[in-house]
Amino acid sequence: MAAQREKWSFQWKELYEEVIDTGLCTGCAGCVIACPHDVIGYEHEPGKYTPFHLEEDLGATDCGHGQKGCTSCTRACPRFRNWETEADQHLFARERRPDEMSGIYKDVLLTRASDDTVHAMGQDGGLVSAILIWCLENGIIDGALTSHLEKPGADGSNSWKAVPALATDRESVLAGAGSRYTYSANTLALPQAVEQGLSALALVGMSCQTSIGPVMWHRRVGKVGRPIKLNIGLLCSKSFDDSIFEELFWAKYRLRKEEMVKMNIKGVFQIWMRNGD
Repeated sequence: MAAQREKWSFQWKELYEEVIDTGLCTGCAGCVIACPHDVIGYEHEPGKYTPFHLEEDLGATDCGHGQKGCTSCTRACPRFRNWETEADQHLFARERRPDEMSGIYKDVLLTRASDDTVHAMGQDGGLVSAILIWCLENGIIDGALTSHLEKPGADGSNSWKAVPALATDRESVLAGAGSRYTYSANTLALPQAVEQGLSALALVGMSCQTSIGPVMWHRRVGKVGRPIKLNIGLLCSKSFDDSIFEELFWAKYRLRKEEMVKMNIKGVFQIWMRNGD
């Protein structure tokens, strides 16, 4: 006889106490897009990237809808309670073994895009861009939740601020090619996709974001998780906010972010400048 699931009764109060107030929150915005009452806000600004409760009646730490039984925010959170085991169980029907520190996987492959343009525009070979373009052109997905950089200033300078974006064709996929190293809650592009009537989406992001999908599915969060059909998690060791440009690149190396055209951080900083340096 199959074991019955424990009744899920956890709401914003528990999410705030266990994830947000303790610093476990990664700013993925899963709770924001899952909230059916639109009472969870989010500031996509340096030093913030954290959800907060909008209703004033019970303050920042509790929710009237949660007291009435709404549990969507905790069902969507990939840092709440036993999320990692739940995600593994949902995807692979088993827990990872102690020797599977990198998670459960089928193959480890060294790949690159075969399209020369995609390869050149990618960060490390253009694989993710190539996958998204192929899936869009072959009807596997009709959109991708990804990120773009803010539009350049009037002088052509780069802002380097990453913002959530919806990609629906080759051009918009390539506009998001390459690494940012500044945080973007790509899930916040979901409402735009829903508004456009898209129903088969890829979610691209760091693992803290792409854990949202299997956690939502396992905890049965409802319709908000249904459009995500493809999860592409990017390996990372750390994500920064905009302060890295002033406090490190400018203060220590005298490199202006407006003059940077590409960066690569893998143990060392590699910066390509507009003048060719």
